[in-house]
Amino acid sequence: MAVDREYVLRSAAALLTRKSTATMDEVAKAAGISRATLHRQFAGRDALVRALEELGIQECEAALETARLDEGAAREAVRRLVKELESAAGLLAFLYTENQLFEGEERNEGWARLDARIGALFRRGQESGEFRIDLTPAWLTEALYGLMASGAWSVTEGRVAAKDFHYMIVELLLGGALRREES
Repeated sequence: MAVDREYVLRSAAALLTRKSTATMDEVAKAAGISRATLHRQFAGRDALVRALEELGIQECEAALETARLDEGAAREAVRRLVKELESAAGLLAFLYTENQLFEGEERNEGWARLDARIGALFRRGQESGEFRIDLTPAWLTEALYGLMASGAWSVTEGRVAAKDFHYMIVELLLGGALRREES
């Protein structure tokens, strides 16, 4: 029987976003396959995490395309981006904590592509006068990632209603990023 790799990855992502310390046995069970079958797909946890990283990057890149970051006001593009990233937020929260993805020379170039595109959005907002210029685009990008991860964890833990995810992230990020009128 052929194993649907995409299904296994999505099952692993769903489990690991709820329980980041899940074992390979638990991942296999969540995907409805044996541990041996899981190991034929992914040699170990590191290989699984790398595959999840690739899935996360693909989902983020698709979200960036759908959000149309170059259209309209930067603040509206940020709102669209958060909306489009919401479905991947749990996976991003898990990946955000996987230090091995961000250390050493094996760093996936996909992260740099995402950072560059999101950073360009914040830079555009600064150049148009919408966003504060005392916060770097790199910092605003990291803040967005951090808020997305925190929002996903809060929803998963039941501390925040899923329907409030978008509002909370956008309002906090933009409330801190918007340029204040000087009095």
